[in-house]
Amino acid sequence: RFWNEDETAFNTLYTVLEVFMRTISPLAPMEAEAVWRGLTGGESVHLADWPYLVEPQMLSDGEKNPKAGEVTELGAVLAHDDALVAAMDKVREVVSSTLSLRKAEQLRVRQPLANLTVVAENTAAVEPYEQVLERELNVKNVTFCTLEDASSHGLKIVHELKVNARAAGPRLGKQVQFAIKSSKSGDWRVDESGAPVVTTPNGEVALVEGEYELVNRVESSDAQAAANTASAAMPTGGFVMLDTALTSDLLAEGYARDAIRAVQDARKENGLDISDRISLTLSVPSADVAKVEQFRDLIANETLATSLEVTEADSSATELSVTVKRA
Repeated sequence: RFWNEDETAFNTLYTVLEVFMRTISPLAPMEAEAVWRGLTGGESVHLADWPYLVEPQMLSDGEKNPKAGEVTELGAVLAHDDALVAAMDKVREVVSSTLSLRKAEQLRVRQPLANLTVVAENTAAVEPYEQVLERELNVKNVTFCTLEDASSHGLKIVHELKVNARAAGPRLGKQVQFAIKSSKSGDWRVDESGAPVVTTPNGEVALVEGEYELVNRVESSDAQAAANTASAAMPTGGFVMLDTALTSDLLAEGYARDAIRAVQDARKENGLDISDRISLTLSVPSADVAKVEQFRDLIANETLATSLEVTEADSSATELSVTVKRA
């Protein structure tokens, strides 16, 4: 997970594992000892101090602790940050909603996309994590926009009402057709309880839970751009909107990402270690050779290939073939 990542990721992993081993040492003494000594090179986890966040009242020898109540070094590292927690919750919500949107649009995660637009009441909390979102969601660019400024960014918020005729029919009778007509024409509103109210020849009728579905989405004001986007509402408010247009460059990179996955599977099948350098040969259908050549450096770097040979498969081949050898 941390291949080619910066030192911060390793430091975080080290702290989590080291503290966790001290915490579980009474319950799993042998396992905790092995992991802790491997991490720290120390004598024994069972001789290490308990991981207090604040200094305890008493020391291990029974003496009163002169630093009692003070925040420990570990406590300072693990200090609870409400703003950070809220920001990461929103980032995770953006990721989850976008992945669901990709699935609905049948766009695999390995297929890069040009742009993701995040529309939220307050984007300041998630903007610092732009690069995290780009990596996690495999998009080239992330644009942030507040709900208030959506129109100035060429976006419009669309609210749709879908009436479930089968569920509403027994209660509304013939009026259900008028309810459906009103929902499609926009002749409806939401009351104080959040339930939709439709207009019929006999007056307004409030729909009850199970009889309707409220769909909120954001789309581009430009019809052509809207045709190449898909959006979804986030559970706590706001929207994500994906640019679903696939250029030749994006398709080529998507193919290269699939090739990388195939190579990694081949490495595993051949019992190669994660750090082993390899000699790589790819036999590629003729229609896809140019895609591999375009991103051959990416493929070589991601798979630790010291050499990469790309050959054109015979005319009957429809899939990529991978051959790996330890370099």
